[in-house]
Amino acid sequence: MNSRSNTFNQQLQSAWASQGSMLCVGCDPDPRRLPQSLQGKAEGIFEFCREIADATADLVCAFKPQFAYFASQRAEAQLEKLIKHLKDQYPHIPVILDSKRGDIGSTADHYALEAFERYGADAVTVNPYMGFDTIEPYLKHTGKGVIVLCRTSNPGGSDLQFLNVAPNRESLYLHVAKLASQQWNSSGQISVVVGATFPEEIAKVRAIVGEMPLLIPGIGAQGGDIDATVSAGKVAGKAGTGMIINSSRAILYASSGTDFAEAARAMAMSIRDALRIAASK
Repeated sequence: MNSRSNTFNQQLQSAWASQGSMLCVGCDPDPRRLPQSLQGKAEGIFEFCREIADATADLVCAFKPQFAYFASQRAEAQLEKLIKHLKDQYPHIPVILDSKRGDIGSTADHYALEAFERYGADAVTVNPYMGFDTIEPYLKHTGKGVIVLCRTSNPGGSDLQFLNVAPNRESLYLHVAKLASQQWNSSGQISVVVGATFPEEIAKVRAIVGEMPLLIPGIGAQGGDIDATVSAGKVAGKAGTGMIINSSRAILYASSGTDFAEAARAMAMSIRDALRIAASK
């Protein structure tokens, strides 16, 4: 079966196996941090991300472009070009559009079209705050992944995510984990986001969602510990699967010189290997 016709979860399972990696490279191109040779260049953002992707493609289980970094620079066309490049060159590696959309159903219909039809992403991140009718439009796109924010990696996430809610007076993020993995998962393609900065919460979410994939940001620049993250998020008896562990800045900006792609590869390989070692424990 061609990887383009696989579901998001099938793509992930295949990538974990064939790549031997749980690393996801996040594409967050900050124009202020691009190498001097690419600053001010018409397609400098695309060229930067393409070179990083080409240098790391054999080391990852997914790529995750962050929408705002492109849109703020009027670089949506470069984002389209980047995802097309990724799908053409590495069709076995799923692409997650990190846009954290969350709006009423009629608007969500269009956000879903944006992610899956305009950009051609395999999955998209969404905010569940407004409830299931804002998630449902994404589920109508057969085989596409819907990754629900659950326990985010930022410190301010605790302002709301730790609130106790009805009916069981449990933390809101745990209630979201239950909804996402049970009532909402009609397509079988839902995953959840849990930050590496909170390994105790990763373990609690894993206990609720079973083998559902976890997108885990927060290692590297945000300080998440690899050993603690992998230990908390592992799927029993299935080492090296179950997690999409994202690193962005630590890889993208490993060097600001002309060797940025080579430095990114070296950093990605180091993180990939550290994740492998942690998974084997």
